[in-house]
Amino acid sequence: MSVLVLADLDNTQLSPATARVVGAAAQLGAVDLLVLDPAATSAASALQGVAKVISAAVPLEAKAIAALLESLAPNYDYIVASASSVGKDVMPRLAAKLDIQPVTDIIAIEGASRFVRPVYAGNALETVSDSQAKHVLTVRASAFRPVAGTGSAPVETLSSTVPAAARLIAQHRTESDVPDLSTAQIVVGGGVSVGSAEGFKLIENLGAVLGAAVGATRAAVDAGYAPNDWQVGQTGKIIAPDIYIAVGISGALQHLAGIQGAKKIIAINKDPEAPIVKIADLALIGDLFEIVPQLTAELQNLGVSRRG
Repeated sequence: MSVLVLADLDNTQLSPATARVVGAAAQLGAVDLLVLDPAATSAASALQGVAKVISAAVPLEAKAIAALLESLAPNYDYIVASASSVGKDVMPRLAAKLDIQPVTDIIAIEGASRFVRPVYAGNALETVSDSQAKHVLTVRASAFRPVAGTGSAPVETLSSTVPAAARLIAQHRTESDVPDLSTAQIVVGGGVSVGSAEGFKLIENLGAVLGAAVGATRAAVDAGYAPNDWQVGQTGKIIAPDIYIAVGISGALQHLAGIQGAKKIIAINKDPEAPIVKIADLALIGDLFEIVPQLTAELQNLGVSRRG
């Protein structure tokens, strides 16, 4: 079976999600990786499991990308992308062009045409059997382990004349040395109980000691305590870290939908009956303003810091 994966890019760099999507797609067959920026081809060719990197310079907008994928589709049994904003924009367009029903937001692959995906805001899982001759898929990158970066796949440059249907006017980016929230192995999340943007410094400090990404509930974001790109949940980012530390988070269903893939959950909360406490693997019951600084200081004393 032949598989074409659309690489996820972060500006001109390969996104960490790409290694996870390749890890998922490799379960289906030999993987070719389509990269839409020449600057990212070196990192792409180093990914284990990639048979060939296809480099193509096309306008980075959904209609042009879907047109390019359509031109490549006859050579592949599967066309796969991350269930990111780009994947969610491009892959339905491609599926419509190919007259195919896409299977989206896959969190497990059980066979060549058998996939598991969440439904009802993550409260249930459904197994889908896709009997179509060709498959258009999006996968939840955080649900899969990344492949190593020790490969050496050849690079093929593709000439493309796909016209742009839209023009990029500007990009507004937030620069940070904090790990990417969607693919981080450790995430420290804060809720509205943190009380203020200044209070969120406690969350950031704990995250810095652990080398963790920082997340927030929708209520905390809406209150202005944390930026929008930190939001975790049904209407934010879906994460699946090895460890999720929930600080002052009650555990609303919308938030739990975003952390269901977490391997271990540690809750810091003053309410022993909070929903997040009931599902946590470990709970610290008490005032977060006392527990978090003590925990941070103790970790620093033990030399746990993983950043810097």
